[in-house]
Amino acid sequence: MSSQFERKKIIPRYKIFAYLMLVIGIVILCKALWISTVEREYWTQVSSRLKKDSVEISPVRGNILSCDGRLMASSLPEFKLFMDFKAGGEKKDSLWNVKIDSICEGLHEIFPEKSAAEFKAHLEEGHKKMSQNWPIWHKRVPYDIYSQVKKLPVFNLPKFKGGFHELEFNARQRPFGSLARRTIGDMFGAKDTARCGLELSYDSILRGKKGLLKRRKVMNKYLSITEMDAIDGADIVTTIDVGMQDLAERAVIDELREINGNVGVAIVMEVHTGDIKAIVNMTKCSDGEYREVKNNAVADLLEPGSVFKTASLMVALDDGVVDTTYMVETGSGIWDMYGAKMRDHNWHKGGYQTISLPRTLEVSSNIGVSRIIDRFYGKNPEKFVEGINRLGLSADLHLPLVGATAPRIRMPKKNNRGQYVNWSKTALPWMSIGYETQIPPISTLTFYNAIANNGKMVRPRFVQRIVKDGEVIQEFPTEVIKEKICKEKTLHEMQTILEHVVSQGLGKKAGSPSFKVAGKTGTAQVSKGAGGYKTGMTNYLLSFAGYFPADAPRYSCIVCIQKSGLPASGGGMSGLVFHNIAEGIMAQSLKLDVADARDSTSILMPEVKNGNILAADYVLSHLGIKANKDWSGSYLDGNPIWGTAKREKDVVALAKTPAYSKNVVPDVSGMGARDAVYLLETRGVKVRLAGRGKVHEQSLTPGHLIRKGETCVLKLD
Repeated sequence: MSSQFERKKIIPRYKIFAYLMLVIGIVILCKALWISTVEREYWTQVSSRLKKDSVEISPVRGNILSCDGRLMASSLPEFKLFMDFKAGGEKKDSLWNVKIDSICEGLHEIFPEKSAAEFKAHLEEGHKKMSQNWPIWHKRVPYDIYSQVKKLPVFNLPKFKGGFHELEFNARQRPFGSLARRTIGDMFGAKDTARCGLELSYDSILRGKKGLLKRRKVMNKYLSITEMDAIDGADIVTTIDVGMQDLAERAVIDELREINGNVGVAIVMEVHTGDIKAIVNMTKCSDGEYREVKNNAVADLLEPGSVFKTASLMVALDDGVVDTTYMVETGSGIWDMYGAKMRDHNWHKGGYQTISLPRTLEVSSNIGVSRIIDRFYGKNPEKFVEGINRLGLSADLHLPLVGATAPRIRMPKKNNRGQYVNWSKTALPWMSIGYETQIPPISTLTFYNAIANNGKMVRPRFVQRIVKDGEVIQEFPTEVIKEKICKEKTLHEMQTILEHVVSQGLGKKAGSPSFKVAGKTGTAQVSKGAGGYKTGMTNYLLSFAGYFPADAPRYSCIVCIQKSGLPASGGGMSGLVFHNIAEGIMAQSLKLDVADARDSTSILMPEVKNGNILAADYVLSHLGIKANKDWSGSYLDGNPIWGTAKREKDVVALAKTPAYSKNVVPDVSGMGARDAVYLLETRGVKVRLAGRGKVHEQSLTPGHLIRKGETCVLKLD
């Protein structure tokens, strides 16, 4: 009875609760529909006020370093400077009116190309408009200039009190200016986009990963919340040696100017490792100056000419069809080859008559080499091309540079009837002397480097390792392409012949009285496409490929020069550049430790030039010489400090000089050529050097406002 009574009481309560929950649910649903439709725009606006869009955090791009750790490309901060005239209120405005003249005088001292009156008119215009982002200067400025501006009155106040603020950018800088420019690479202006060279090839490693920052409004204040940290890019350590690169560039440019050449290429490779220590690509521009426009060393597909003869005779020696005692008749210097005239360079003097196989290379006899190859491979040209491939000359080197091309060496092909479809009787004789093929200079050098390396062919190496936060994260070891390019006997015979080319043949100008040099000259006409070789003035490719010291090879080198008209000599022109490069490198390697020049009673006091006094201080400290200085900083920390150096008994006084604006010609007197060129070229000024030593005269006066395309002549003594 009691249980039934309780049931009658409970059931109605459950029903009331259920109805209540149903009503609440219907109300919530209706409200949600109302918000999502009728009030949608209102609440969207509220949300946008509480939350702002995500902001990307840019990582710092990694550095590109030389083999000894010197910066060749680095991301340094640059700033755009602005003024917010609404910040600070009346108190700031009254201070602004009092200090405006001193502010403008200070800006004029920092940016001398604009007067204090011009600055005042410009800033008063921004103040009148009450602009929140009024530009103080029209260009980006480096950190040292930014620091100077920030010290001025009003500008030195906090952002929201004074109104001075900046926009930071990561700008790509090259401390050594245009040195190895096409190999190191470029960026597209203000965009963080790689354009060419190692910058492009290793872009994903150098670039890093972007971070993510979000801003939310909490208690009427915006808070920045980092959702994902930016990951800075890693550094790459290249194989480039700054000293060798500078030496090679000067040697190439000097010869190009002397002979009015069009293009100059030089590559220096370390024999055992394949490390590219220097790579030069100079093209004559419309203003007559030489600059790196294209990486010709890896991209140019040209007929190599006589430097190819080495490979031709190596095939014949390796196949055993001839030996070094073989004699060949060259006649009076002109020989009929299937209706075409083959000429030796001395044909007008009666030719070489009968000569030995080694002599054909020493004097670079076209007739001698082509007759040997035609006699033994004329009926089976496929075997000759197979021999060339066996030497590794046709190998695709897979270089880490965009635009690098593989050699093109044609293989004879026959149709079903056994007739050649891509071959003529003249093809083999001319191929044997370096025509009918297209080989980039770096492939030719890789072949000669293998001869120097006792037959082991190694892949050219441009990057040694990848480094992040001081730790090596990836090494790039030397890669072997072929363990042996030929038989030992063939190799030793060719090494001897190449030494004789320099000691008693056409390559004498490449030699040195201090050490042995081995190599081969080359002079080839450059085909003009459909026009062949006979249209207008003849263009020539002049080459010398070899290695040094010949008895214990350390470096191999190729020099290629393109020029128009005669005179044209691979040995006399490219060989001379090779000589200058080899002499310079060997002289550097013979330097003694400075401690060897000291004794207990004397102090070594070197001559110190004006320029990067941060670097000077670094060297002096390692020599144990005291330097008085009016600045602080470390050479290893990065940016140069420009100043003067004076000797005072046993002390060198180093003093910082005021920084010059990027639009003004700096005073480079007393500086070494490298520092002077760097300061001028980073400002867009072309530089022409005369003499050697320190700068004692500059054609553009210090403080001169730079105009586009200007050239400054520096006289050195």
